[in-house]
Amino acid sequence: MPGGCLFLEWPGKFKNLKAGTIIALQIHGYRIIYNLINMKNLKNYLFILLLLKTLNVFSAPHDAVGFTGKDEGSGYLSELEREVVAELNLARSQPARYADFLIAYSKLFVGRELREPGEVTVLTTEGKSAVLEAIRFLKIQKSLSSVTPSKGMSQAADDMVWMQENSSQVGHTGRDGSKFSDRISRYGTWSGSCAENIDYGYNSARKIVMALIIDDGVKNRGHRRSIFNPGFRRVGVACGNHQSYRYMCVIEFASSYTEK
Repeated sequence: MPGGCLFLEWPGKFKNLKAGTIIALQIHGYRIIYNLINMKNLKNYLFILLLLKTLNVFSAPHDAVGFTGKDEGSGYLSELEREVVAELNLARSQPARYADFLIAYSKLFVGRELREPGEVTVLTTEGKSAVLEAIRFLKIQKSLSSVTPSKGMSQAADDMVWMQENSSQVGHTGRDGSKFSDRISRYGTWSGSCAENIDYGYNSARKIVMALIIDDGVKNRGHRRSIFNPGFRRVGVACGNHQSYRYMCVIEFASSYTEK
């Protein structure tokens, strides 16, 4: 090979590169070859490298933090729902580390436009500024204890999915007029405080949790405050389809909960 072959690992080294160098990058077992024909297309390669690193963050396996979904009688949760619980606990227990995911995500914004590869461009309310504000929050947020899943609270969340999945309805009031506190009371008794988060549009645990932490367009960042409420110890999750947004995920929180 003219110029030799240079194998790079994250974050990569770019010293002494010459025209004709063959750059090979391996990610998840796939090798990507790039021929540095001239120094001008080094910028193109660096962009590809940054893009792949960003995608790698979103496709990375979920860390087993606190609840793993396999040893606490949680067979009532789907794989995605178990991943959402694990993702919440990762954010709560290691907020500074979670900020790294948002740093990579912020690079996908151009002004208020979110340009994810292979996805339709989304015009957000606040744009990149909301992501940067969330990053600052995570960097100073203290580590919190994990939340433990509840079957009754997950049933309450599923009730909300059932009421909204075949409609264009959004929000926290059910079609039957119920509030989230009413729904979780159907299957048990809660004490302390409770809250409900609903994400519309994502079917990836990481994207669901990141969107709720960023809380674009929500002035009081209520969804983020629920995730990082130190008093919450129990959680219920249900994910499903939505007529307008394709996907939805309902998350119930409570300080304490006793199943019926």
